[in-house]
Amino acid sequence: MDIFDKLLGDVELPKVYKVRQTFDRPKIDDIEFELRKRVMDFGGLNDIKEGQSIAITAGSRGVANIAIIIKAIVALVKEKGGVPFVVPAMGSHGGANASGQIMVLESMGITEEYIDAPINSSMEVVEIGRTEKNLPIYIDQYAHNADGIIVVNRIKPHVAFRGKFESGLAKMVTIGLGKQKGAEMCHRMGFGKMAENIEEISKKIVESENIVLAIGLLENAYDETCEIIPMSKEDIFTLEPGLLEKAKANLPKIFFDKLDILVIDEIGKNITGTGMDTNIIGRYHTPYASGGPDITKIVVLDLTEESHGNANGIGLADFTTNRLFNKMKFDQTYPNSITSTVQASIKIPMVLKSDKLSIQGAIKTSNIEDFSKVRFVRIKNTLDLEYIYVSDSLYEEVVNNPYLEIIEGPNNIHFDQEGNLLGLE
Repeated sequence: MDIFDKLLGDVELPKVYKVRQTFDRPKIDDIEFELRKRVMDFGGLNDIKEGQSIAITAGSRGVANIAIIIKAIVALVKEKGGVPFVVPAMGSHGGANASGQIMVLESMGITEEYIDAPINSSMEVVEIGRTEKNLPIYIDQYAHNADGIIVVNRIKPHVAFRGKFESGLAKMVTIGLGKQKGAEMCHRMGFGKMAENIEEISKKIVESENIVLAIGLLENAYDETCEIIPMSKEDIFTLEPGLLEKAKANLPKIFFDKLDILVIDEIGKNITGTGMDTNIIGRYHTPYASGGPDITKIVVLDLTEESHGNANGIGLADFTTNRLFNKMKFDQTYPNSITSTVQASIKIPMVLKSDKLSIQGAIKTSNIEDFSKVRFVRIKNTLDLEYIYVSDSLYEEVVNNPYLEIIEGPNNIHFDQEGNLLGLE
């Protein structure tokens, strides 16, 4: 028995109920059909001429159905006589190198074979102008040299700042197409200026570049595509703020305002930029965003394979495991932090050898008088919030909430022989 077993091994764990959370669920069932119909009705590709090269953006976030969407756009461009290719549009992600960004796309199912088009990846950019603050404005060289660009992105609240334009099409134009240099320039003055910089830089890029179509995507609380909105490049600045408000209303949530312990099975870049959505957990790595529940201690157990070792967001946790720490790669995790100028999200929390000890450590340090009354919730990740586990101390709040339903319990929390939690069903 080591020192941590002695210090934490006697901390009693709560019994838990398996609970289903219910959210509104607007959904598009046939993604390819709906995208084709909306783009053709809009007519955004009608000006493409035979043989013109068209760059299509593909970001690093875990956008629902993104491979299907990119494949369908490729097919539409070909039908118009264009020659499409995909540009990885993801700032400094993928280790801030060209091959790493291709790997990120491949992990999401975006391969040259599947989409039937080349992926042209480079970190080289072209400076196309300057902002009023004399910041250089960059754009990916392949996109700049193409005859036209199609910008595609999900619109949703950002994890670190608030503004008319957060995560969406304007940000994709500014930071995605700007690659590492563009992301660095936009972040240089900190997240307090991010909304302002994104608006100014994206407007200048839109004025300068031939963006033939923009496609905004909205998702429901179940990580499913619920709206596909084609628009002109000028429409980005009139439509996106309203779509952002719709996206905020669609967000999932944890239906408890105050918790002692939140256990998260996994974080990852395919889930959100900070590994776990700050809007869901109520913790932020900058002072420029707020909202969400009040949680005393957060435990993160694992890192998704799709993250390729990028553990950005782990700094928002209080406890983690050897399993996650051993998967963490500094050359994948740190470029985001250097580019964004924010280190809070990549600091390493207390690392313990097992899930059980990490959870016991969180309980013991949460300043609860009676451990048996711990307000405890376990989730898979911040995208998948339909089924959760809650401690028996939350029973009354569950049965009195029409959006919550007890599926089974109360049961003991089960671990394997190494002290790691058995799967969240």
